[in-house]
Amino acid sequence: MSEFPSLDSDVFRAPPERESPERESRSSPVDVHVGSRIRLRRTLMGMSQERLGDALGLTFQQVQKYERGANRVSASRLFDLSRVLDVPISFFFDDMDAPNGSKPRPPGGFADAQDAFGHATPGADEALHRRESLELIRAYYRIADPAVRRRVFELVKSMGPPES
Repeated sequence: MSEFPSLDSDVFRAPPERESPERESRSSPVDVHVGSRIRLRRTLMGMSQERLGDALGLTFQQVQKYERGANRVSASRLFDLSRVLDVPISFFFDDMDAPNGSKPRPPGGFADAQDAFGHATPGADEALHRRESLELIRAYYRIADPAVRRRVFELVKSMGPPES
C-alpha cells in the first residue's frame, strides 16, 4: 500500500462549485440602500467623501464603495458612521422596502402631498435630492445656536399645513 493517495481519491477532486458565483458580484439591495443613506446624510451635511473617510480612518475610495453598496458595511462601521454623521443607526434603514416588497408610507402622506396650486410635490426621496432642499438643510445646520435653530424649525413648520 502506497503512502500517497490515489488519483481518484477525494484529495485530488476539485472543490464543489459555489452555488451562485454571479450572486457574489452583485450588491445586495440592503447594502445599496444603506449606502444611499450614507451618501444622503453625508451630502446633507456638506461633507466630502474624503472628510468622512478621514473621520472613519478610511480612504475616500472605501467610502465610495460603501455608498455604491459594493462593500457591505459591518455593524461596528455602521456604529461609527452613525456617530460621525450624527444620526441613529436606524437612519440607515429608514424608507427601506418592507420584506413583502411594499414601501412603508411616510408619516403625514408626504409622498402624495400637493402644494397650494394643486401640483404634486416630490416624494421624500426626490425632495431630499433636490439642490434647494440640500441648500436649505445645510443652511439650517449652519445655525450655531440650538435655540435659534429650534425657532427657525418651528417657524417653517407653522408655515405648512397642520400635521394630522
